[in-house]
Amino acid sequence: MALGEAILVCLAEEPLTGYDLAKSFDTSIGFFWRADHQQIYRELKRLKTNGWVADELVVQTSRPNKRRYSITPDGRAHLIAWSRESHPPAPVKDDLMVKLYSLADVDIDSVRRQIVDRLDGHRNRLNLYERIERSVYRDTPEDDAGAVGRLLGLRAGFAYERAWIRWCEDAIERLSALPESTLTSSHTP
Repeated sequence: MALGEAILVCLAEEPLTGYDLAKSFDTSIGFFWRADHQQIYRELKRLKTNGWVADELVVQTSRPNKRRYSITPDGRAHLIAWSRESHPPAPVKDDLMVKLYSLADVDIDSVRRQIVDRLDGHRNRLNLYERIERSVYRDTPEDDAGAVGRLLGLRAGFAYERAWIRWCEDAIERLSALPESTLTSSHTP
């Protein structure tokens, strides 16, 4: 997925300013796609050039003016075409996996602590997802495609976090069982 499609998905729900779009990334679609404010503004410019978003100036008296972006009919057509494309699973790019690959040559105790930190992060995110489900999707109508889609995405997040929690717990247990003499690399300068 490209950033442009993630932005179009957000704008398909409602028109947003660039700032509100960035906030939306922080609290919803950002669980599955990351972008900083600068990337979002650059992409909005590209989307406008392509004719997939339109903007309007919102004049404010007590604050600086702002631009509100909305998806155009061409942008909706692009989303439909994009939704028909098949995409392979995203490649894994994770420095922790590289550290594990070379476990005999790194500080194992430090790697174990990093896994403990990651475990805490995955538990916290799972708790957040569960709170979101209880508060936002408690009474999701079965015929509301948008809500059902977001709920299914959230549940994929549950599965992802639970799998990482199980993996982290197993990894911590296995690394903790290694002999004390192997916890720091024998190649330490």
